[in-house]
Amino acid sequence: MSKQRVLILCTGNSARSQMAEGLLRHLAGDRFEVFSAGTKPVGLNPIAVKAMSEVGIDIANHRSKSVDEFLGHQFDYVITVCDNARESCPIFPGGGARIHQSFEDPAAAPKDRQLETFRRIRDQISSWLGEFVRNNKG
Repeated sequence: MSKQRVLILCTGNSARSQMAEGLLRHLAGDRFEVFSAGTKPVGLNPIAVKAMSEVGIDIANHRSKSVDEFLGHQFDYVITVCDNARESCPIFPGGGARIHQSFEDPAAAPKDRQLETFRRIRDQISSWLGEFVRNNKG
């Protein structure tokens, strides 16, 4: 049986989509082939790396990628995790089911509250993806 392919999109591919990629790989094991990208990639946020390491998931070697790298690829699911990505990428060629779940941008939090905000958003994404995994047994 082939793995279901999932592309997770956000604007910068720096935090939310990166955390979601790591979390979905962790939660689903080998059931999904998971990728993430951004409509305007800006680089991996080091606070996202720290927040994920706290739950035992290493995303330090991830890189921020453009959605353009995936044009022409086939996906079973294209998940947008921010409103801007949903609006910027209304049709993804080669995409399967479109799913949207917007999460707050943790990088927009005040500097003195960023880590706690990243943790909260990480946990929200994890909870949502847990439901996604349970509902998509393939």
